[in-house]
Amino acid sequence: MEILLKFLPTNPLRLAACRILSFHVAHYTRLAEVGKLESPKISGKYDTGQLILHKVFGYRGVILFPWLARVYDRDATNKKETSESSNNDDASGDTLSNVGKEVKGRTHTFYQVLIDTRDAPYIRAQTEAVTFLGNQESSRSLYAIPGLDYVAHDDIIPYTSVERVPLQHELFDKFLMHNPDKDPPFIAQETLRAWQKKNHPWLELSDVHRETTEGVRVTVIPFYMGSRESQNSAVYWWRYCIRLENLGPQAVQLRERHWRIFSLSGTLETVRGRGVVGQEPVLARHSPAFQYSSHVSLQAPSGHMWGTFRMEREDGYTFDCRIPPFSLESKPDEGAPVAPTPAS
Repeated sequence: MEILLKFLPTNPLRLAACRILSFHVAHYTRLAEVGKLESPKISGKYDTGQLILHKVFGYRGVILFPWLARVYDRDATNKKETSESSNNDDASGDTLSNVGKEVKGRTHTFYQVLIDTRDAPYIRAQTEAVTFLGNQESSRSLYAIPGLDYVAHDDIIPYTSVERVPLQHELFDKFLMHNPDKDPPFIAQETLRAWQKKNHPWLELSDVHRETTEGVRVTVIPFYMGSRESQNSAVYWWRYCIRLENLGPQAVQLRERHWRIFSLSGTLETVRGRGVVGQEPVLARHSPAFQYSSHVSLQAPSGHMWGTFRMEREDGYTFDCRIPPFSLESKPDEGAPVAPTPAS
């Protein structure tokens, strides 16, 4: 795999850059300069067509469009004094209903990003995490769009490319057009705008939930996918994306998962199992994060989920890492999602 960037010692981002560089150098031998870093934006949003590096997973990508999401950070809430947490005059966000009423939501910017397919095999995140329900008449219950991700503003390292083809993805030429007079030099095509508008209900990122236990931070992002008729009753579907990050010095391994799923119909389901998505990932210094997606269905238009991950450290010490509770809320169905057609 090619190195993401050739970094200069005087670069103000050398600390973040060296982290990415050292990871790839440890595993691969061929280096290639692919671009130059730019200063991250402290305020304001990145534009469509901006080339990026993911600060945590290290992949190359390009921004398609932004989302504004409410982030419910239980770590920030736990640090507040009781008098501050009970202040109802805080205008920073809405109170999370149903679960975690004490947690305030603050608005943050996230971005829909295309992942460079050359980097996909080497990142510890599912590259087919964005899934949609098939048509009611279709034999396929789910389909995925490979190489789509949601990236927080703080996880973006912008760069400019020195490559003639800066990013490889089958939808890159379908969604974006090169325009050397613009900065960044890629602009949205009508195909991207139409696809975004049509699939807005299924792509929309609205709520993000975070909580840290003993140095392991869990971030959850739920998405409503729609409903389908099954045996004369409606079944409602959600997907949820989970990211685990080890913020401490000791390596930890995810051994078990324990979920509690409550439905508005009154049912409470318990799910236990080894690992997640068939893996028991190790979170260590050289690879501190892991991200995956899964799905849940209810026979009610709303509910909520919470749970724990059983983690094990190198010395054998185990602990339960809390998964922050999050709501499952449905929306009015507005027709089936549309899959983009790759450029020929």
